[in-house]
Amino acid sequence: MEMIGFLILFPLVIAGLLVVIRKTKPRNVIVCVGSAVIAVASIALVATNIGTTGTYYTFQSSIVDYACLAISAVIGITIICFGVKYKNIPAIVLAVVQLVGTLIFEFGFAHDLTCYKALYLDSLSLIMALIIGIIGTGICVYSIGYMHDFYFGIHHPDTEQPDRRPTFFALMFVFLSAMYGIIFFNNLVWLFTAWEVTTLCSFLLIGFTKTDEAIHNSFRQIIMNLVGGIAFLGALFYLAINFQCIDFTDFIVFGTVAPALVVFPLTCFSLAGITKAAQMPFHTWLLGAMVAPTPTSALLHSSTMVKAGVFMLIKCAPIYAVSFAPSLLVILVGGLTFLLCSFMAISQTNGKRVLAYSTIANLGLITACAGVGTAEAIWAAIFLVIFHAIAKSLLFLCVGTAEHHIGSRDIEDMDLLFERMPRLSRMMIVGIMIMFLAPFGMLVAKWATLVSFVDTRQFALLLMLAFGSAATFMFWAKWLGKLAGITGASESIEQTVHWSEWIATMTFTIMALVACATIPLISDYLVEPYIGSVLGLAIQPVLDNDLYLSAVIVVVLAVVLLGGMRKFRKNMRKQDVYLSGVSANNEQRVFINSLSQPMEATARNWYLEPIFGEDKIRPIGTIACYLLLVAAFGWASYSTLVVTGIL
Repeated sequence: MEMIGFLILFPLVIAGLLVVIRKTKPRNVIVCVGSAVIAVASIALVATNIGTTGTYYTFQSSIVDYACLAISAVIGITIICFGVKYKNIPAIVLAVVQLVGTLIFEFGFAHDLTCYKALYLDSLSLIMALIIGIIGTGICVYSIGYMHDFYFGIHHPDTEQPDRRPTFFALMFVFLSAMYGIIFFNNLVWLFTAWEVTTLCSFLLIGFTKTDEAIHNSFRQIIMNLVGGIAFLGALFYLAINFQCIDFTDFIVFGTVAPALVVFPLTCFSLAGITKAAQMPFHTWLLGAMVAPTPTSALLHSSTMVKAGVFMLIKCAPIYAVSFAPSLLVILVGGLTFLLCSFMAISQTNGKRVLAYSTIANLGLITACAGVGTAEAIWAAIFLVIFHAIAKSLLFLCVGTAEHHIGSRDIEDMDLLFERMPRLSRMMIVGIMIMFLAPFGMLVAKWATLVSFVDTRQFALLLMLAFGSAATFMFWAKWLGKLAGITGASESIEQTVHWSEWIATMTFTIMALVACATIPLISDYLVEPYIGSVLGLAIQPVLDNDLYLSAVIVVVLAVVLLGGMRKFRKNMRKQDVYLSGVSANNEQRVFINSLSQPMEATARNWYLEPIFGEDKIRPIGTIACYLLLVAAFGWASYSTLVVTGIL
């Protein structure tokens, strides 16, 4: 329990120091040391609790209760103040509703309720602790160099703006603290507070640059996530009034035994998870987050904000397995999001926007797996969480570094990046390969997803998975082709990449490959114990015999990609740009064509904007998902009235 408390409180201490100490060198030392301590503590927690089937910690504190109340009040007041400042009426209204609802709940219900098992640790919490502790802190270290370039670099020479890096780093560590609270708190009131802290931190980080676009997108995020927060609060009211319960695990156990009695709170928790995980129709807030500095995008997309949403849905998966209407809502919203966002990613040339749509799509697949709720589906969902977190954090950081050095995040501007930034390109290639190629982790998890859909006869999901995966292959293959193109003539521009960026990206690359190579061990010692504890049965891995073979292949490919290619590059010979004709200027890639005219050798991808453009696809998903939400809450309300005897 002491280690859990340390992981929740220590990032807050670091955040406080970063606010007070504003000199660059001491701040960099604090960020590095604090990140290292958090990462080591997370690893130590996992090492000492590996294989656990679930441990409760009895802990009660009126101080924590009052602190949560104060934090909830501060969050509401802060949002209202920003809403008044920027004249955003919807944000003000929703913040007032949530603040008033929180106060009524705290003073009208919560003071009579007790959660003796306030802290809970299981294998899913351990997996999330590793993701937060290693990936989250790695992003903080990466931010040291990135934020220096952001303020003072060649492409961001905005030195007239005040240096707000202390605030940026402090918010990053507060974010980590709140995420640890989400995964360890079993007290739903405390969990709700941590949930809303991540919402406020995201709001402040997305609007960090204070441009009109950043402010607009930060309010879009806060409005959508306030809807989810109010839904979360509605679930708390229902559980407190009808069951006098604020214990999350008790709710899950009770829901699996009597699912008809928890349809309404389960639907509310589903809406909260869907909004936080940026599923349709709420996906636009995550796309808007792209205006923030790259570390913010990486943090929101990989290890924190969106992972809180799917964490909630995976925790509720045992109830979805026996509850028809909420399960159908989560399955269809997740499936449609995966399919349609994969299509929209095809039409994007902006690298960060491709990553955003891919993130939303993969979160949709995780959501759908959680909605299925079987052992195999949960197994697939957890592995999708792991590999998505690692690969996406790596890719976001690589795109951020590339943007600062080539002046663009557009995929079409990444011609010959393998020659201009060879080490960075290899790491980007690793991230992309993990996302869509065998035998790397994401495809293994997708195969498990396919098997679980077949076993449960989810034929609609099978079609969504098939077509969505085809779209996934297309947009990743296009990007991979751009990165892999070489001529042997371009000069490397990697010398100015900061040490902090190399540390983070190399750490994530190694972590990604190690995770792919240790899938059997992760399954045996972390994923399967969790499934056994929540479902009360042992799981036979869907790819039991193939997991070890895939691990061996990953090791071989890693050696070739990271080791052999460097040697290969040294031995390359420079050739003319066009061997079948007459080269006019090799440096400019110009040759003489068949009509005796000079022509530049270029290669451009196909984006199919008229077919898969956002204006074509987005309305379909938005309308469909809104209708699903209305139908789900209508059914939940009707079921509640029937169960309570009103109808």
